Amino acid sequence: MMVVGRLSSAFSETLHLTKHVAHVSLFITVVLLFEVGAGGLWGDPPTSPSYPPLVTLLFQLLRLLPLLALPQAVFNLLGLICFNAFPERAKLKGSPLLAPFLCLRVVTRGDYPDLVRQNVNRNLTTCLRVGLEKFMIEVVTDKKIDLPENQRVRQVVVPSSYRPKSGALFKARALQYCLEEDVNILLDTDWIVHLDEETLVTESAIRGILNFVIEGRHQFGQGLITYANENIQNWFTTLADSFRVSDDMGKLRFQFKVFHKPLFGWKGSYVVTQTGAERRVTFDHGPDGSVAEDNYFGMVALREGYSFDFIEGEMWEKSPFTIYDFLQQRKRWLQGILLVVHSPHIPVSTKWLLAVSLYSWVTMPLALASVILSTIFPVPVPGALNVIAAFVGGVNFYMYIFGVIKSFRVDRVGWLRMTMCMAGALVTMPFNFLVENIAVIRGLVGNKHKFYIVNKLTGIPDKVVSTV
Repeated sequence: MMVVGRLSSAFSETLHLTKHVAHVSLFITVVLLFEVGAGGLWGDPPTSPSYPPLVTLLFQLLRLLPLLALPQAVFNLLGLICFNAFPERAKLKGSPLLAPFLCLRVVTRGDYPDLVRQNVNRNLTTCLRVGLEKFMIEVVTDKKIDLPENQRVRQVVVPSSYRPKSGALFKARALQYCLEEDVNILLDTDWIVHLDEETLVTESAIRGILNFVIEGRHQFGQGLITYANENIQNWFTTLADSFRVSDDMGKLRFQFKVFHKPLFGWKGSYVVTQTGAERRVTFDHGPDGSVAEDNYFGMVALREGYSFDFIEGEMWEKSPFTIYDFLQQRKRWLQGILLVVHSPHIPVSTKWLLAVSLYSWVTMPLALASVILSTIFPVPVPGALNVIAAFVGGVNFYMYIFGVIKSFRVDRVGWLRMTMCMAGALVTMPFNFLVENIAVIRGLVGNKHKFYIVNKLTGIPDKVVSTV
């Protein structure tokens, strides 16, 4: 039996490595094809039309915009290539009995009580199935929910009268309330797993979290979230979110595994924090730190010298159910990160890569215009600029493909459906690009101190919007 077990383990390891090698080969091929194609799309024109000097300068400046996206494209490439993109299932490095206490903290306004109850029960079952002993699920809500509270489930209702010292709002306000002396029941050595109300933990994620906290080398961690599990409500938004899956496995993983810092920021769910470190960083950073509270928290933690790591194992969430929600979600992210990047309380040395990433997003409409104008009004540019533009385009194109492969998995959906999903992701790319551009424009001109909450259940017509 021991020999059979070793052979099975060796076969599994070889299979996962083979998948990674095939993925790397496809990735490099796509980037090279973009570089070859760039000779026609981006190259200098055979003749040099004459434009007024200011017009020529404007066109050349527009052609520089892909440089803003270069750092994150490099991190995505290295993250997807340097680390196995199809790792084996995480094995526990120690007994769950020896692990520190875990608090799975779910923050909600209380607008979807049925969803919260359902997911609390599912997550509780998953934790028990893995053998987790020292844990509880804590629901933090503005409106009281009918929950079966016991030693495993705790509900914290945030009083409407509660005001953090700095005036933090929205989710940051609720998170800060949990850290107050008369509310917090956790020790500084305990760990908090932050989840959204729709987040489902998996056995692989619990094993990865246990390994992370047992090792205890870093105060903060985050892992992969996928969006194509169980029933898919909107194929357009789900396929569009395949890019986010690649972003987790690329840029996010590389920055945490190599630098152990949130150089480009991080997400607000599947966040694992040591309680003492979270209480010292706090979520009480005023209105500017309340729209993208996750990124503001990450930047403050980075400024204070805390370390981060990537956690193996994935969690499940749902993409927005409508394109309007998708647009509003992106708009809020952009506005929140704008407030983070422009905050005088975070030094430039801490946030400069996040700022570069943000400005590449903000200038997306201009970048699109430069692509169109370069074919109509070609101007001479250095060859290196063509290479960079093609590289960025190739990396971003492939990230949609990989995101679909990672989200749907051939062993679950079969080759035919997988091929259809990849084709669908590529077809939706232009429409996704259009929606992202609209979100940028609306985000730049709208009220930035607004927190839009997307629908979490079908059949609910009204969206909840909180404003200052």
